[in-house]
Amino acid sequence: METTSRVGAQPPAAEGGRQLPSAPRIIDGYLRAPFPWYGLDEAFTGPRWLMQVGAAADGAVEHGSIGHGDEPSVRNEHVAAATDEPREKFAVVVTVAANPSRRSADGTGLLEATSVSSAAWLAGVGLLSFTWPGQMDHTLRDDWLDQQTETAWALADDLEGPEWSSLSLPVDGAPMPFYYRESEFGWVLAGTTGAGVHVGAYGRGMSAYGLGFSVVKDVAAYA
Repeated sequence: METTSRVGAQPPAAEGGRQLPSAPRIIDGYLRAPFPWYGLDEAFTGPRWLMQVGAAADGAVEHGSIGHGDEPSVRNEHVAAATDEPREKFAVVVTVAANPSRRSADGTGLLEATSVSSAAWLAGVGLLSFTWPGQMDHTLRDDWLDQQTETAWALADDLEGPEWSSLSLPVDGAPMPFYYRESEFGWVLAGTTGAGVHVGAYGRGMSAYGLGFSVVKDVAAYA
């Protein structure tokens, strides 16, 4: 997962709010993926939206995220707790192609293999990107985020460690084992499927214990 870039970012707007015609659409990266996308199953009836995809150096789509519930915004939990605003309730599902270590398209090197740990790391970093600790100055957030990103990687690399517990959740209707952990910022989980992909998820305000996952039948419907 070391050589990833974001594909299908929000198109830049021209004057007057018009979208530039040459800009890529968010949906394009999702449609190019050679693997199925996962989201919450039909038991979830709230809003869903596409977030972003990540690609290797050769442009091959490797992972992406689909959001459910309230669209999260970066917020300071200390400030949010001091107001009457309800906390956002959301869950984001990360789909990661299950790839072995393989040679890059140009033949110049090897691409890192993906695993459940890859899904756990992407989910952990995703949760961090939407919050920061109470009473922290904005100018310190980048340093904090760098430190916590390394911590998320270390945790994802030790899924059998004490920070993780086990959780069984349905995937395409069949129970599957997941690794699960909670923090003051929300929860993170990761597991695999029988469809050639790993699944990670993160969220807050929504309990992870009642979630189920299934293949997205028409990802274009979320665009």
